[in-house]
Amino acid sequence: MIIGIGTDLCNIERIERTLERFGDRFRTRVFTDIERRKAEGRRDTAGTYAKRWAAKEACSKALGTGLRMGIAWKDMSVTNLQTGQPVMHVTGWAAERLRELTPEGHEAIIHVTLTDDHPWAQAFVVIEALPEEDTRLTPDPHTLM
Repeated sequence: MIIGIGTDLCNIERIERTLERFGDRFRTRVFTDIERRKAEGRRDTAGTYAKRWAAKEACSKALGTGLRMGIAWKDMSVTNLQTGQPVMHVTGWAAERLRELTPEGHEAIIHVTLTDDHPWAQAFVVIEALPEEDTRLTPDPHTLM
């Protein structure tokens, strides 16, 4: 069953200006070490940050809270499998909120997709609750990194 859906559209040029203006202060407040390494290793640094910004916004919407209700930016992070598929991770208050949303006897799976077409970056997040017996048959994507 679907327990949350969120999407966000982000202007890459706005993120680029924010990076120029605030630099590391912005990077370290919003993005995890892994996200910063990924973005800084890419030719389109601002686009990579913008997609992750959009993913965090979309995830907070899927959790039903937005960013104003206690979820910290770094409570949500995006990594990639070796195939390039993005994976959303939640910790802290975001993980607590996810547990609250997840029905008893179910496990939550967060699906995330990212795309960009300059000057736009977009993310879409779907949170699915699967019965625990079904999740035993699904490989853990975190072990594939």
